[in-house]
Amino acid sequence: MTGPAVPAVSVADLPVDAALLDVRENDEWAAGHAPGARHLPMSELTARLNELPDDDPLYVVCRSGGRSSRVVAYLAGQGYPVVNVDGGMQSWAAQGRTIVSDNGNPEII
Repeated sequence: MTGPAVPAVSVADLPVDAALLDVRENDEWAAGHAPGARHLPMSELTARLNELPDDDPLYVVCRSGGRSSRVVAYLAGQGYPVVNVDGGMQSWAAQGRTIVSDNGNPEII
């Protein structure tokens, strides 16, 4: 039995001003992320819920959409207004959207 479907949006349909929460791990984030995104690794989420931005809705992204889907299911169950970004940063990069990194040479890992 599967759980309820999580709210989701494709990168192509993502609002220009979408508030992004990147739930990838630190090495993935450092390698490349969306400009303006906020970072909270999935592995630290439950311990850092108080750090969640209060955007409504909050768009959650990971590498390919799997982890962010689990995070969205969890947060939606807690009453947060969240939406999964289908395809994650791989889709983001494939669509030619801007990626920034700490070292100035962004890549998606």
